[in-house]
Amino acid sequence: MSSVNRETPPHGGRAGMKKDLPERFRDYRHVWVFIELERGEVHPVSFELLGEGRKLADKLGVELAGVVLGPTGEASWQAVAQAFAYGADLAYIVESPLLVDYRNEPFTKAMTDLVNSYKPEILLLGATMRGRDLAGSVATTLLTGLTADCTQLDVDPDGSLAATRPTFGGSLLCTIYTLNCRPQMATVRPRVMPLPQREEKPVGRVIQYKLSMLEDEIVTKVLAFLPDTQSVKANLAFADVVVAGGLGLGGAENLQVVTKLARTLGAEYGCSRPLVQKGWMPAERQIGQTGKTIRPKLYIAAGISGAIQHRVGVESADLIVAVNTDPNAPIFDFAHIGITTDAIRFLPALTEAFTRRLSPHSRDKLAS
Repeated sequence: MSSVNRETPPHGGRAGMKKDLPERFRDYRHVWVFIELERGEVHPVSFELLGEGRKLADKLGVELAGVVLGPTGEASWQAVAQAFAYGADLAYIVESPLLVDYRNEPFTKAMTDLVNSYKPEILLLGATMRGRDLAGSVATTLLTGLTADCTQLDVDPDGSLAATRPTFGGSLLCTIYTLNCRPQMATVRPRVMPLPQREEKPVGRVIQYKLSMLEDEIVTKVLAFLPDTQSVKANLAFADVVVAGGLGLGGAENLQVVTKLARTLGAEYGCSRPLVQKGWMPAERQIGQTGKTIRPKLYIAAGISGAIQHRVGVESADLIVAVNTDPNAPIFDFAHIGITTDAIRFLPALTEAFTRRLSPHSRDKLAS
């Protein structure tokens, strides 16, 4: 792999190396998306990737395929149907009792055998716990490159996948190419790409493939499935409204202004990375490139400077409202509304205003 500037590739660099693609890789075509299926439910990131994969496939003039690895039966075929509804031209399905629960060995075997048999040019997976584990082992087995946690995907005029991701702790954006290996692989975090429009249509061409593996060949055994019904986890990635705080709030005790406003709005709350590092909030509340990527209708950022690490996690929000005492804070470069004031004083006033506006009594008065 090589990291280069996409606008000005060095003379004789990537372009020259691209011509050296080994003969055995020259018939690799088409774009594949791994359809992540868990206990009958498809992870939404799979649909987001189908939308992005559709754009790449159209630019390359090839087909878009969904790849379903799952148990024998209705759940796997429902996932196939959803792949077509979100833009796939065809689907590959591997059904097996060994694929009921995720285990690295059978999933890696199924995916690598499919790739070696049908030769996709591009393979995309969600950067979920499952997707990251599978992507790494598949790339290692196939001896190809993998770009993780991408924020942008594109295709260069020569057909190369240009996978962009933050690097150096989020301080730079780097575009990575897999030059002389296939498939070109990338993972994308949930909510980075927009969800495409679902269109009901018949199931198209489906290629069924048999997993050539026995249970005795798998080291990992599933003893039981124990759902986590006790913990209350943040649902930042799919929240419509998010309120977050940063170091500008001054201290952990001041985070109450964020949580109170979030509670009033029926929103989720979060924070920037430094607050997690200081132990003011748990890691599951962190927003940014190394935390959660969000795509809310409204994002209120209080006391957050807006470094690139944070920006890549929030810039897809429909409306970003930034509150900061520093008029030169980077967050004002991409916020839709910027308010230069002390968030510790502003957020309580905003909470009070929303409380009056959203109370049942106020609704009755407004309706009359």
